This record gives sequence, structure tokens and C-alpha cells, in this order.
Amino acid sequence: MFDILEQVNTWLAAGQTIALGTVVETWGSAPRQAGAKMAVTAEMAMIGSVSGGCVETAVVSEMLDSLEDHKPRLLHFGVSDDTAWDVGLACGGKITVYVEPLNVAWWQMLARNENQTFKTIIILSGEYAGAKVLLSDSMPSSVPLPPDMLALFAQAAEHCPHTARTQIEAWDVLIEVYEPHPRLIIIGGAHVAMALKQYAMMLGFRVHLIDPRKAFATAERFPDVEKISHDYPDKALHTIALDHNTYVAVLTHDPKIDDPALQMVLPSQAAYIGVLSSRRTHQKRLERLAALGVDETLFSRIHTPIGIEINAQSPEEIALSIMAEIIAVKNKGITR
Repeated sequence: MFDILEQVNTWLAAGQTIALGTVVETWGSAPRQAGAKMAVTAEMAMIGSVSGGCVETAVVSEMLDSLEDHKPRLLHFGVSDDTAWDVGLACGGKITVYVEPLNVAWWQMLARNENQTFKTIIILSGEYAGAKVLLSDSMPSSVPLPPDMLALFAQAAEHCPHTARTQIEAWDVLIEVYEPHPRLIIIGGAHVAMALKQYAMMLGFRVHLIDPRKAFATAERFPDVEKISHDYPDKALHTIALDHNTYVAVLTHDPKIDDPALQMVLPSQAAYIGVLSSRRTHQKRLERLAALGVDETLFSRIHTPIGIEINAQSPEEIALSIMAEIIAVKNKGITR
């Protein structure tokens, strides 16, 4: 949802009528996962994707029809490898997509939760088809639902860590798990950081820059970042939740800045910690950290030399290699 949020909000502000498509379930080589979304206006403007382009034409047609008749529909596409190209799937696979006119009040309620972790349920068929529930203390739903039904939904969702279609007694539902945009904390505002900020924001990361050197960390060099802090990292990081949705790139080459940053982030739950340095420099850093009392079993968490190996030369190429490594960790492609 959040990858299309800004554009959909722009359309809503302009009074556009919008249909929403959500991937419910996939099998085989379908390229998008459950929860992926696409929005289409009545004027055929589009944002997002439900199949990486494979069945978009058919889905868009159904979305426009839903705007005409004001009814949701559950679409199924499935082909073998031999006939895939005939219907637009690049290779064999199956995909189920839920299509509906956008419920504006519901969308706006979810948008207000953009920076929180939360779960929703969509009922896909039956008496309450199209009904939605925001699983929270107050359990708001798009239509009135029986309290015992809401209790069953809450219990089922509690044990669902990822977006998935499931059966809750008689109800066929999609449980959606939303997390805030991941945060990238950049320590040090040199040229690599400027390029890294661009890649990160393009990929939906919130960016927080920390650098006590005010000449490097300026709004002119880093427009649109979430925050710029001129405190030293050991102070600045106290105000940030270093959780599993946080990624840290340490880029200054200055022990006075890098070491305090690592003292703070190594014991944290941060998903990624990368340091720009040579192996020889890093060994000296580990000796300093050990002398400061940092638990040496945490040293293996550090990705250094930072980034995947692409023989990067320019700041932009180095930033690309860093962002690629972060995405690989985020998508569980790399562990250390």
C-alpha cells in the first residue's frame, strides 16, 4: 500500500474515482507477492502492479468494471509454461487478485497508520464479502460485524506474521500485515551518502542523516530526508528506535564518529550495520571497540567492506553497491 500511497492521495485530493487491486495469493512463478497493490483511476491513470506486467491488462479492465457496477470481484489467473505467453504471464504460475472500488474513508484511516505496524483483514467472499477490519484495540471495520466474528479474526491474525490468504472458520479472508517504511540511518554526509540517500528514497526508505560536521550535513546537500542531526551518534541515536526495520550505513572514516555509532547500533535490533572501510582499517576499529567494552560476539554483524562486490569506483557506484546489499539483507538474501 505505502508504495502507492502518495499518488493515490494526490488523485483523491483531485476528486478522482479510483479502483484498487490487491494480490491475494500466488503459486509458482508469479512475480508479485500477496499484498502487492495497484490503483487505477476512471481516466486510466495507473500506479503500482499486481503481476509485474503479466496480467495487468485484464486486471485493469476488471478494475474499471468495478467502478461502473460498484462491486468487488475476485480474479483468478493460472497457466502452464506452454501457454503462458498467450495470456501475458512470462512463465507458468497462478495469481489471485481482489479488485474493488476504493473505499476512501478506509484508505484514509490506513494512511494515518503509515508509521506504525498494523494488520487488516479483508473478507473475500460470502455474506460479508468486501468488509474490512483494522485489527487494533478498537477493531474498526468498514461495515458492522458480529463481535464474536471480530474476536475470531483478532485471534487468527495474532499468529499470522506475513500477509496471507487463509480460512477463518467459514470466512475466506486476506490478512494483511503492514510495517512502516524501513529507515536508513546514514552516519556521515560525504559524497557517497548523497548518492545513497537518492537510492534509498527511491526504494521507499525513510532517511535519517547524522553528522556533527555541519558543513557536510546540510539541507542543500540532503533535501527531503526525514531528519538531519548534528549531534554525535552516541547522542543522536538515543532518540531513534533501532529496531528490525532499521538499517545503518557508517561512512565517515572518522573514529570519533564511527566508533560511538557502532557502540550504539551493535547491541541493537538493527537489521543491517555496514561500515565503509578497508579490512586493515576495520581490524584496528575492532580493537578499539573491544577496548571500549563492546561485546566481541557482535562484531560479526558488521558488513565491511560495505556493499556487494561490483568493483565500484565512483561515489554513485559505491552507493549502489551499499543499497544492493541492504536490499539483499532486507529480502533475506544475505546473512552474516
